[in-house]
Amino acid sequence: MIKITFPDGTSKEYREGITSLEIAGEISPRLAKAVYSATVNGEVRDLTMPLRSDSTLRLNKWEDDEGRHAFWHSSAHLMAEALESLYPGIKFGIGPAIENGFYYDVDPGDGVSITDSDLPAIENKMKELAAMNLTYKRKEVSKAEAMELFTRKGDEYKTELIGELEDGTITLYSNGNFTDLCRGPHLPSTEPIKAIKLTSVAGAYWRGDEKRKMLTRIYGITFPEQKQLKEYLDFLEEAKKRDHRRLGKELELFTFSPKVGLGLPLWLPRGSDVRQNLINYLTSLLRKRGYKIVTTPHIGNVNLYKLSGHFEKYRTSSFQPISTPEEGEQFMLKPMNCPHHCEIYNATPHSYRELPLRMAEFGTVYRYEQSGELHGLTRVRSFTQDDAHHFCRPDQLREEFKSIIDLVLYVFKILNFNDFTAQISLRDPEDKDKYIGSDENWERAEQDIIEAAREKNLKTVVVPGEAAFYGPKLDFMVKDAIGRKWQLGTIQVDYNLPERFDLTYNGSDNQKHRPVLIHRAIFGSLERFVAVLIENTAGKLPLWLSPEKAVILPISEKFNDYASNVLEILNNSDICTLIDDRSEKIGKKIRDNELKRIPYLLVIGEKEAESGTVSVRKQGEGDKGSMKIGDFIAFIRSEISKELAD
Repeated sequence: MIKITFPDGTSKEYREGITSLEIAGEISPRLAKAVYSATVNGEVRDLTMPLRSDSTLRLNKWEDDEGRHAFWHSSAHLMAEALESLYPGIKFGIGPAIENGFYYDVDPGDGVSITDSDLPAIENKMKELAAMNLTYKRKEVSKAEAMELFTRKGDEYKTELIGELEDGTITLYSNGNFTDLCRGPHLPSTEPIKAIKLTSVAGAYWRGDEKRKMLTRIYGITFPEQKQLKEYLDFLEEAKKRDHRRLGKELELFTFSPKVGLGLPLWLPRGSDVRQNLINYLTSLLRKRGYKIVTTPHIGNVNLYKLSGHFEKYRTSSFQPISTPEEGEQFMLKPMNCPHHCEIYNATPHSYRELPLRMAEFGTVYRYEQSGELHGLTRVRSFTQDDAHHFCRPDQLREEFKSIIDLVLYVFKILNFNDFTAQISLRDPEDKDKYIGSDENWERAEQDIIEAAREKNLKTVVVPGEAAFYGPKLDFMVKDAIGRKWQLGTIQVDYNLPERFDLTYNGSDNQKHRPVLIHRAIFGSLERFVAVLIENTAGKLPLWLSPEKAVILPISEKFNDYASNVLEILNNSDICTLIDDRSEKIGKKIRDNELKRIPYLLVIGEKEAESGTVSVRKQGEGDKGSMKIGDFIAFIRSEISKELAD
């Protein structure tokens, strides 16, 4: 007998060799139909794998990430079986589950193409196969066996992957006539896959390398119930309406130009106002908290980034060094602001009494993202970070870290970013070569973050392998209006750059000591932050962030002079306002300006001109009555104060 311990702490004895699926069935036949994978001693496994020793067990359902992952991974294999049936000789790259659904990269063969018009036929084949209740069978094989199988099939993509694996670690999964190189886990069978939708076809270079062959990537999603698929498709329609790329164009916030370059956003006047409003707001908060504002160049000598480690770690994702007429002199577009800030710190001596020293900059940095990964403002090659670096004594680190958490939470509250996860991103213990610094420093930094997050009662998840190359971090993963997660705020502990740049301060003992460096960004990047804001609000930004607070709509040209006087008064009162004096009917003016998401529409006619008032309409809500100009100014200021209230 073996003892199985469940998440609620209860335990029960079962016969050795029982499977997780059988345990679920003993608890409830209904539960057995609703579980898709099992987490055994922290490892996600197939439900059909026997349990041989005392273990902890969690049964993963649709509501669990691990359950959906197994469901969608199995669906990717189902799609592959359908493709192999419809396109004999097709070859397969990788087919993972992703956050919403799955994809498979395939090579259909020379002269054969798969387009969006082919997706319905593939869907129908998947439904036909799923209805056959095909089992997913796992088999452990030697490296030689795996290599022989896929060599015989002529699949050079799988043989390349097998060549990188260690013998004794290789498993195959089969469903129907399809066999794939895969670690799993998978569903017991195709029976739970009831609703299927293939969503799009795209191109993808093999292993993301532009020098390798372009494969066909087919995206899809599946659900246990047709109702869930309908809700998801309705959700996608809403997402299209909120797409920041479409709204950014409609609202004249930003644009891109191929003449300027891919991934290099151009902020239009209205978008630039939104960006500047964010900068002004955060700068005011920072000054109250004792930050010093600095400015650094967009480039730096390549030796600066070699010293910091960015040259080595960011080499493939940075723009190539720029050579000057000076022999051997090279510069780089800066990938990060921190090396520059370290040099500002080193420009003057520091005492322990000065620390913590908080240095902030809205600094533009540059990364050479692959063209296929660029996406509106969320993935760009030039972006501005609300970057800050806290130089502090080791004994100040914990409290300083917690104060930054407070600032992140404060800003998120103001902007209604309430759906987020605090992710503790640690070093990958299996691949320490990706990082700089000693084990001692890493262990100390990781413990600092874990304990600070615990003391602030943050709900956290721990993700190994997601740390920065110089230190672990606390990432704030914000879920947007269409369910995607974006890393916005981040706080990182770094013992390594202070050593590399020989940063010191004079201690109370009159000796030199090494400060600890905290890297932090609240917004993350202005580009990504604005993109998420646009989609969360469907373009209806908060009043304090809107590029214009109001637009004046004279009902005829007779009232243009009065409208101009109102415009001057409002703009002189720092209430940015426009005037729409086109020779159009007032109804059309109202409709056109509603579409621009301007918060308030001020209609002016004979009555308003005579009484010195404006007739106020609120975006999306209609008539709010008549106000004196001074009363409207006070009203707008009051509304902004409410939005920014703690």
